[in-house]
Amino acid sequence: MTTIPHAPQAANPAPGQAPSSFSGPAIDARAALSLPYTHVDDVFIDGAWRTAAGTGRNDVTDPATGQVWGSVPDGTAEDIDAAVGAARRGFDGEWPRLAPSERAAYLLRIADEVEKRATELSLTNTRENGQPVSESSGAAANAAGILRYFASLADYLEREDVRPFPRGGGESVVRRDPVGVCALIAPWNFPINLMVIKLAPALLAGCTVVMKPASPTPLSFRIIVDAVAAAGVPAGVVNLVTGSGRLGDALVKHPGVDKVAFTGSTPVGRKIAAACGELLRPVTLELGGKSSAVVLPDADLDAMSQVLIRSCMRNTGQTCYISTRILAPAGRYDEVVDMVTATIAAGRQGDPLDPATVFGPAATASQYRTVLEYVESGLAEGARATTGGRAARLGGGLEHGYFVEPTVFADVTPDMRVSREEIFGPVISVLKYSDVDEAVALANNTEFGLGGLVFGQDQDAALAVADRMDTGSVGINFFASNHSAPFGGRHDSGLGTEYGIEGLNAYLCYKSIHRK
Repeated sequence: MTTIPHAPQAANPAPGQAPSSFSGPAIDARAALSLPYTHVDDVFIDGAWRTAAGTGRNDVTDPATGQVWGSVPDGTAEDIDAAVGAARRGFDGEWPRLAPSERAAYLLRIADEVEKRATELSLTNTRENGQPVSESSGAAANAAGILRYFASLADYLEREDVRPFPRGGGESVVRRDPVGVCALIAPWNFPINLMVIKLAPALLAGCTVVMKPASPTPLSFRIIVDAVAAAGVPAGVVNLVTGSGRLGDALVKHPGVDKVAFTGSTPVGRKIAAACGELLRPVTLELGGKSSAVVLPDADLDAMSQVLIRSCMRNTGQTCYISTRILAPAGRYDEVVDMVTATIAAGRQGDPLDPATVFGPAATASQYRTVLEYVESGLAEGARATTGGRAARLGGGLEHGYFVEPTVFADVTPDMRVSREEIFGPVISVLKYSDVDEAVALANNTEFGLGGLVFGQDQDAALAVADRMDTGSVGINFFASNHSAPFGGRHDSGLGTEYGIEGLNAYLCYKSIHRK
């Protein structure tokens, strides 16, 4: 049995100093950065940064080096009360009474301000979670795109909705009202866009918000808040607190909150769903996944190799919808394994600040341990690692980083843990199927239902397979999110949808006014 090395221990240097064990080009590159936020002691409440109520601190660690480089307040119940109170005053004020087109104008200004901060946003994000800058450099543009898309829906809210009684004699005027004060909780893998996809529709709808980023990634979203303030959004409409999961739990259950939106793990999502069910509080949950890519017998493997990493191992495998199970036809199984292995092995792993890096570290020490445990389970259960299969040993200042070699497992059977459970790391499993019916059954043989792929040159045949997959989104020969199309999971992958008009409707409640 493979021995799993312990995760490198993050040191706790004084601000601005690194212990002598940290040296090399990667350390020098970080020392040369000038980021707007490192060690902070405030939260954003009622339109201003204010000192947090408590004295507790949460460190921010660079997963590529193991260095602690920042810290934020570990918020308290007093901070939550203040933030929710400010959001309530904001909701009782002018914001929900503005015309949707007026709120849309704010969203457009926020988008412009976000794009001005693209570089600092990218570098802060990368230092927080190890996301390669080749990925994080697009965060600002994507966030701005989300804001502009939802701004384009103002006309939908302003359009009069009058519905005649089916049997005559009257009509109903249907009003779309904002649901109220919303608690928005985002994960650490895409901390910017997975918060903005909640913030944008909430603001357009006329809601006010209290946002809590994940504890490993609390600094980058402060830059979005700066953009909100620069856009002139009224005080109390947008509030930000930081802290551990305990703080998120307090926010979810706070009596002043009217709706919760959460992206994260399925176990945490279950707890939030239970709390919201008890409180009869609407909730949107975007949770885990274990998606499959069905490779049809006529698939173009050269073309598949060009989109494989983006579709199946994006962000070092730390993406909820990616298809980490490759289902290959028996007649082409070895050919598929060889292609997947060569493609993943060719991806450069290294310093995420290097634009040439494809694979970075696991985002946290605990995730590093989790991924290595899954790698060990795959080997112990008989899977064959065709590349990777162990902790990565890097130099140049990355010795203390949380790196796992990108791993491809062949000879995987459906009962193995690596086939059934979400790993959230750089691990792909390749399974064999005999016919298309078996491929669809394997794809649907999971408790999740978030993403999926079909690779095939016959578009009609690929679409027919996509239609049979029990999942919220399927890509044919590639995968990408569409801001205007609903995105959501089935089964253990969540409740409700984000993106599209459907994502806006999640922040609305309805009133029917009946008249003759």
